[in-house]
Amino acid sequence: MNKKLKTDTVDHLFDAILSLETKEECYDFFEDLCTVNELLSLSQRFEVASMLRNHKTYLEIAEKTGASTATISRVNRSLSYGNDGYQLVFERLNK
Repeated sequence: MNKKLKTDTVDHLFDAILSLETKEECYDFFEDLCTVNELLSLSQRFEVASMLRNHKTYLEIAEKTGASTATISRVNRSLSYGNDGYQLVFERLNK
């Protein structure tokens, strides 16, 4: 984990997120917390990660998601060299 990221305020945010119990609560919280564009960007990155895991090409991903090749590359780096956060979530979603 990036030591610059681990702060009391980030911990507080994550505690708040972990307290959410339903998808509707997530919508309400994230709509208050994020701009529409921020939330759409986060969901786009998650979709890019899913498609990369399913061996889609950059062109296929860009066409379906509208993500730039820079964004796709950044997500690909996280999948390959990150902290396995995407992997953990995908495994849990597939249960």
